Amino acid sequence: MTKTRLITALILLPVVAIFVQLGGIIFFVGTLFIALTAMWEFLRMMRLRGHHPNLPIAVLVVLVGIFSLYLQRESLLVPALAFLFMASLIWQLFQAQSDAPVVDWAITLAGAGYIGVGLAHLWGLRLLDNGAAWVWVALFSTWGADTFAYFVGRTFGKHKFFPRLSPKKTWEGVMGGFLGGIVGGVLVSLFTIISIPHAVAIGIIVALLDPFGDLSISMMKRYAGVKDSSHLFPGHGGMLDRTDSVFFAVVLVYYYAIWIV
Repeated sequence: MTKTRLITALILLPVVAIFVQLGGIIFFVGTLFIALTAMWEFLRMMRLRGHHPNLPIAVLVVLVGIFSLYLQRESLLVPALAFLFMASLIWQLFQAQSDAPVVDWAITLAGAGYIGVGLAHLWGLRLLDNGAAWVWVALFSTWGADTFAYFVGRTFGKHKFFPRLSPKKTWEGVMGGFLGGIVGGVLVSLFTIISIPHAVAIGIIVALLDPFGDLSISMMKRYAGVKDSSHLFPGHGGMLDRTDSVFFAVVLVYYYAIWIV
């Protein structure tokens, strides 16, 4: 499994690098693809549980979140979501086959909103001055935290961190993730304009919340009764599995960049 994970990661890394460095419409399309794929996986998991989420409304919510930052018109987000909320409620009134219409409505909006608005911040990072550097520090801090947590946990892990949702996650792995987040951030600072103090701070912040991003998706998968959100990436699972912690990281780094830096 480790070999498969490594091969998949080595294939994906240059693809990600091309999208990040090119930026512009290429990066926007990539962000949109990630968001829509992750959203489809989420809705699929909820259908396995017996729910009936609304695919068209979910797609619109994702598009509104990402396009609001693409057009740099965040002020459009609230009214657009307000109209979508009303439209989705009206649609739900006519779904006679739904045994739990309120739950189906809530699942549609919550899942699509979390994914769409969350990943909109990935695009938002790329729009900033030196945007590629900010994207890289978010990604490398996340990857560093995940990688160190995985190998430290496998090697030294004894004390369970959150056995109710992730039996294999340990406190030792979480502590290793802190080091990995810092290492990932500092690596990016060596090749970009981001200073080492900012890189260290971002690495710590990302590593602090990284386990909870992973646990959030684990909670959804456990509820749906699946091990992976899909089998899109051999050894890694689906898009949701690969971006679970990225949702948290890009939001944190985006506001760190515009509020602190």
